[in-house]
Amino acid sequence: MADRKSSAGDSLFEIIEQQQGYFTAKQAADAGYLLGSQAHHVKAGNWLRVEHGIYRLARFPRSMEEQYVIYSLWSRNRAGEPVGVYSHESALSIHELSDANPAKLHMTVPPSFRRSAATPKVLVLHRARLDSAEIEQRQGFAVTKALRAVADVAAAGKQEFAEQALREGTKRGVVTRQQVLDLRRRGDHPEWFVRLLERYSQ
Repeated sequence: MADRKSSAGDSLFEIIEQQQGYFTAKQAADAGYLLGSQAHHVKAGNWLRVEHGIYRLARFPRSMEEQYVIYSLWSRNRAGEPVGVYSHESALSIHELSDANPAKLHMTVPPSFRRSAATPKVLVLHRARLDSAEIEQRQGFAVTKALRAVADVAAAGKQEFAEQALREGTKRGVVTRQQVLDLRRRGDHPEWFVRLLERYSQ
């Protein structure tokens, strides 16, 4: 029994390390913990319940980015896989490309995404299909790449954020002029955004 507990603990810790201390009930079960044992571990003080079906290992060091991991895990599909990608102003904040500091977390989910539970008040969900080339994987969560984030805030009419992000992104080399040129050539953009893209693709 001790070996089983040790094995389950080791397996779960491997998952937790990749998710900044957080995990789901399903991940714990897949690691070898008995279904329904969550209440025991919470009562013992080993696990902290942070959302329905989402836990944190009590002794794991805290992180500045942990809220991104929590709601990434919330966005899991029926197979238990997170499908939400941080986008719009939240992506700009993660990439440190503008002064955007949204009070809520913007996340893009597939059009077919459904959850029976209510959406947490901190989340703003956008529904769209993202290409894998537009997504960047971080430790325990995913975020749209810089230029996709710029395009998203532009489509939402956030001109100040789009311009600031393009300026900072091209300055730092996070966004290349060729990428800006490619974006200008495709899609139906607002006139002001087309002019902005022209400026940063020259």
